[in-house]
Amino acid sequence: MNLENLLSYHHVLLALFASVFTWLVTALGAALVFFFKHPNRKFFNAMLGFAAGIMIAASFWSLLSPAVEMAKLNGIPPWIPAISGFLGGGVFIHFIDRLLPLIHKRVDAITTVDRSSSWQRSFLLVFTLTLHKIPEGLAIGTAFGVLSANPDTGILAGAIALTLGIAIQTFPEGAAISIPLRREGFSRLKAFNFGQLSGLIMPVSALLGVYLVTLVSVALPYALSFAAGAMLFVVIRELIPESHNSEDNQYATVGAMLGIAMMLYLDVALG
Repeated sequence: MNLENLLSYHHVLLALFASVFTWLVTALGAALVFFFKHPNRKFFNAMLGFAAGIMIAASFWSLLSPAVEMAKLNGIPPWIPAISGFLGGGVFIHFIDRLLPLIHKRVDAITTVDRSSSWQRSFLLVFTLTLHKIPEGLAIGTAFGVLSANPDTGILAGAIALTLGIAIQTFPEGAAISIPLRREGFSRLKAFNFGQLSGLIMPVSALLGVYLVTLVSVALPYALSFAAGAMLFVVIRELIPESHNSEDNQYATVGAMLGIAMMLYLDVALG
């Protein structure tokens, strides 16, 4: 099916399909718990770095760049929605983070805090990583929501590329929930269920993103920039430090470079 045929589908349906796809990839990552209890750290560093590279590139090519172009078409100084939306997205995630007492600790550190019970530590782990999927879902919904005002194959290609990038990122996130829970003593099936359930927030937040951008079309550049800022905040604060927390951080660096290269290919090939 080519992009022209995909444009015949309603943008809400496309956003739903895309976000459900990312949920399934989250479940695939969570399924690693059936095979590993202590996965290879080099592999995870490479995956996290790869995800970081993808999100950095996607934030510009699939969100910020279209936001600037839309602002120009609307007669708005393009730097206003780009900067205000971008910083607003970062501030939003910052305030969410402030609500969680241990949000920026490494996953291993979260699961070894002495003053918390095993269940409390497990809940904190699941809640933390689930909450950080909200900006990713919003980004998908926003990208497809733009189609309501501009049903263009280039916009659709960018939304698909963004979805693929986010889906790749959610793979290690699913494992980052299920495998530590397995170490806490959960059964493999229960740990898997918690890991894949964390991805359910993606379709919900994606539909919210579609609704918000279609509600007020003039807000589209701000919404796209907001999603970019929220995602980059997570990348800088979470993914990059987590992928460089061991001596094998060269794998994360290589992964990040490959992630950016892959998003460049997807953007050019699909666009």
